[in-house]
Amino acid sequence: MIRRFPPATAAPHPAVKVCGLTGLENARAVLAAGADALGINFWPQSKRHVSLTHARTWLPELRDLTPLVAVLVNPEPDLLDALTNEDLVHTLQLHGDESPATVAHLMERGLSVIKALQIRDASSLDAIAHYPCPDILLDAYNPGLYGGAGHAFPWHLFTEAQQRFPEKRLILSGGLTPENVATAVRQTHPLAVDVASGVESAPGIKDPAQVEQFVQAVRSASA
Repeated sequence: MIRRFPPATAAPHPAVKVCGLTGLENARAVLAAGADALGINFWPQSKRHVSLTHARTWLPELRDLTPLVAVLVNPEPDLLDALTNEDLVHTLQLHGDESPATVAHLMERGLSVIKALQIRDASSLDAIAHYPCPDILLDAYNPGLYGGAGHAFPWHLFTEAQQRFPEKRLILSGGLTPENVATAVRQTHPLAVDVASGVESAPGIKDPAQVEQFVQAVRSASA
């Protein structure tokens, strides 16, 4: 079975991806708490970085259970080749300065790609038009951090993006927590939501109770 995130078919509630997992047992606990997909950060400067060597020891245990998304920032070709040739993940999520041409090339290879964009103001949304991938993640503007900082952006800009680009499948990220995600879902009606720091007990370690609260808030808001 090909597992990709976001799901290809409509669901009764937004899919929940928990990002920044660093080990097998915590990942299993997050899935048991209701997460629909897991993100693994391969950017070396991230507090949640997972090396390729370490990833090889535990990601294969999860590959048939849930969509696995590689979070990448201007990745080297060798890393991309290893992730895809070894079937370690299902989807590539690009947070760096990757060009539309790069995204198109990856898609031509048959790879599932999410392009993440940092949103500062309405003009930031213009970039969506240039990328060929249908799946776009909108995150808060954090220059140099490439996501995961826990900062939110004005949700009305997400709604504006939906109106301007109805053909795109938009994922909401940035500053989401168990306390605010229900409001965010009711206001934006995203295809999926992405959380990292908002459900952590420490960088790279997720609190299963917070994950469960987050998932339940998403589902209740879209009921």
